[in-house]
Amino acid sequence: MNTRSLRSRLKPHLWFQAYWVVYLVWFFWLDLTITDPKYIIHSPIDDFIPFNEWFVFPYCSWFLLLAAVTALLWWNDTESYDKLCLMMFSGMTFCLILYMVLPNGLDIRPTAEAVGRDNIAMQIMQLLWKADASVNVCPSIHCQSSGCMALAFSQSRLAKGRPGLKVLAWVWAALICASTVFTKQHSILDVVCGLALVAVWVPVLYAKKTKKAA
Repeated sequence: MNTRSLRSRLKPHLWFQAYWVVYLVWFFWLDLTITDPKYIIHSPIDDFIPFNEWFVFPYCSWFLLLAAVTALLWWNDTESYDKLCLMMFSGMTFCLILYMVLPNGLDIRPTAEAVGRDNIAMQIMQLLWKADASVNVCPSIHCQSSGCMALAFSQSRLAKGRPGLKVLAWVWAALICASTVFTKQHSILDVVCGLALVAVWVPVLYAKKTKKAA
């Protein structure tokens, strides 16, 4: 690949990732300032979902999915990469604005003493709870972004004619969404609202492709 070709990949698409600076500063500022959320998110379904610390591993695999899908689409399918950035970053921005307008949180996290188990997964969970307060949860950005990544990848050139890769993307995203409720990081309502932010983009960005495929 010559220098000009590499430069064309770097500009302007790679710079979309500068949004992460804005997002992280905004997110952690809200995390520190909203300590007493006005709205507590809860569904009766949450009471039937048992806590399982081993789901912390699919929960943390979100970072790997994010890096892998973003890098693969940026390098191999710029159009799908642009769609991913549009869906994911706009959804994240909407969530952050909503957290400011309707500060919300959870009251479903168990204590380590209540769980009564001591293993590597439980130790990671306790670190996660210390770093991530149970505020700013609905909609779930973890679920919203996972859904965006699965959708963008499954509709990309990389997955065309490869149903196994499409299944892998969606199963991975589904595991991450499930992990948010089994680790009590989120209510089932957070998951539904997060995925709803993904669904609105399907007719906007992928309706024509779906119609042609049919």
